[in-house]
Amino acid sequence: MKKTPKNIIDFHVHLFPDKLFDAIWEYFGSVYKWNVIHKFYYKECVEHLNVRNVSHIIYSNYAHKPGVAEALNRWNKEILDEIPNLYCFAAFHPGDEKALDVARDILDHPKVLGFKLQLLVQDFYPHDERLFPLYELMIDRNKRILFHAGTGPTGNQYVGYQQFIKVLKRYPQLHANVAHMGGLEYQEFIDLLPQYPNLYLDTSFSFHKSMGSGFNLDPQFLEQNREQLVYGSDFPNLIFPREEEIEVLLDYNLSDEFYRKLFFENGMRLINQHTNQ
Repeated sequence: MKKTPKNIIDFHVHLFPDKLFDAIWEYFGSVYKWNVIHKFYYKECVEHLNVRNVSHIIYSNYAHKPGVAEALNRWNKEILDEIPNLYCFAAFHPGDEKALDVARDILDHPKVLGFKLQLLVQDFYPHDERLFPLYELMIDRNKRILFHAGTGPTGNQYVGYQQFIKVLKRYPQLHANVAHMGGLEYQEFIDLLPQYPNLYLDTSFSFHKSMGSGFNLDPQFLEQNREQLVYGSDFPNLIFPREEEIEVLLDYNLSDEFYRKLFFENGMRLINQHTNQ
């Protein structure tokens, strides 16, 4: 088996203010019966990852309803200024009265890569016309969207390949990451990569052996698409050990180049491309 890389960029971490974390974990437990095993607040999350070879953390948070994004983004600015090698997909909600003003303001921070759209939670389609000005702003400012657009581990009418492809067809030049490899529609999302060079997939919550399912394609799909994949852990909102997913990825015994790109080089390329440092 390949060795765990000495330098890892984690491109899918969640950081929230403490009270929001508490509410999220309570919701996971009551609705999904998920026992989150790493109930760490933001400083503990960063410290935990840093001592486990994670040199750069790209985190996200999202506005679960209108009126939340502006306060979340004030908090994002504070911790981005506080912690080195921390980068952010910030919060946005199209239902906010001054949504684009809030977006422009947080984009001025040099460590913000773009925005997170959590379609499953936020309950709007990725092709909602209220999002079109945001996508155009992203293209104009050379920024990136992190989409939770897949159907796993659960879904609703707002997620899935058929909803997401409408965005790419309208904005083929949009810089976008899709969380969780597009799961559970792995094949459909991977097949998009050759046609859309600005599209990347992250590995979060797709390779846990405890799931009994997950990424279900020939691993050569990973090797063939190594230029457009980034490692992500979903930390701390995990119900299985973080290390388990890394072990599964290393067990595929793919090329050294694949692991360099997955765990570090692709992530660093995106940081350099979308930040203003």
